[in-house]
Amino acid sequence: MTSELYPITVTVNGIRHERAIEARMLLSDFLRHELNLTGTHVGCEHGSCGACTIVMDGVAVRSCILFAVQANGHELATVEGLSAPGAPLHPVQEGFREKHGLQCGYCTPGFLMTLAPYLQENPNPTEAEIREILSGNLCRCTGYQNIVDAALWAAERLRSEAAAT
Repeated sequence: MTSELYPITVTVNGIRHERAIEARMLLSDFLRHELNLTGTHVGCEHGSCGACTIVMDGVAVRSCILFAVQANGHELATVEGLSAPGAPLHPVQEGFREKHGLQCGYCTPGFLMTLAPYLQENPNPTEAEIREILSGNLCRCTGYQNIVDAALWAAERLRSEAAAT
């Protein structure tokens, strides 16, 4: 028995992709297996751990609970798109490095992709606001304080960059 294929066109990290896929293919699987963007991690496959978080049309979403056909016509960003190869790290990435916001790193792409659009929207968050926005992302290795510190560091860096322009 063959499955019907559906054409989709998505722009991921600024690159347009056209594919014919099964309707049941998850967006996380599409990114990982069709586009080889393996930075999008799959943890729970229920949308509750946040490891699969990407940005769709400027909003952080869980790619493991969306079908790839739902992304048809949309603009997506994955962790691979935060900074170009050879370019400086995105301030959120740099914050995680500077403030030791990761250990094993499995959850890190989800945290980064949750924080990047949030800090664009709210460039001066409080610690409580950071904790709230990150409450849907799970990490089994850290105590979260370094992740919060990294987010606050990145927010300060983004504000400094905006003031310099």
